[in-house]
Amino acid sequence: MNKPSDEKDFVAAPAPNEAIVKPHEKPRRARVDDAIDPDTETPAEKLERKRDYLEGFLAKKPENVAPGEPGGELHDAVIAALKEIYDPEIPVNIYDLGLIYNVEVDEECDAVITMTLTTPHCPVAETMPGEVELRAASVPGIRDAEVNLVWEPAWGPDKMSDEARLELGML
Repeated sequence: MNKPSDEKDFVAAPAPNEAIVKPHEKPRRARVDDAIDPDTETPAEKLERKRDYLEGFLAKKPENVAPGEPGGELHDAVIAALKEIYDPEIPVNIYDLGLIYNVEVDEECDAVITMTLTTPHCPVAETMPGEVELRAASVPGIRDAEVNLVWEPAWGPDKMSDEARLELGML
């Protein structure tokens, strides 16, 4: 008598798109090169900062801004002058350090700077406001400068710019 064939004996043919893998051979390992399309960026290129990404946006100056308003030439010149003053104990300028709270330039080209110091007992507490006033008054176009020294809100490291934190090793 003929025995009916068991399912174990039955071998199906592979589908046309399937690779034939013999029992004693290992399948080919996947390679990263197989997954990357040569027309796309490499992982290093993807992580690299695109220099032109914000170039046009950051380079564009505000339109129709009065010279004394934020973004205006005179206002920016006062801020640039303040960035030249460094705290003698900390190698960061006072603007990036967060000591300058506000810069206002009115219609008559008078500058009013609101600032604080790191502590009331700062060694330059007596001279720093005068230096800020002289530096702001030396900007061409500024008629007079006044410095308002305030203690509220108190200065803290959270007021520093990222550049200042990086300079001081806090990032």
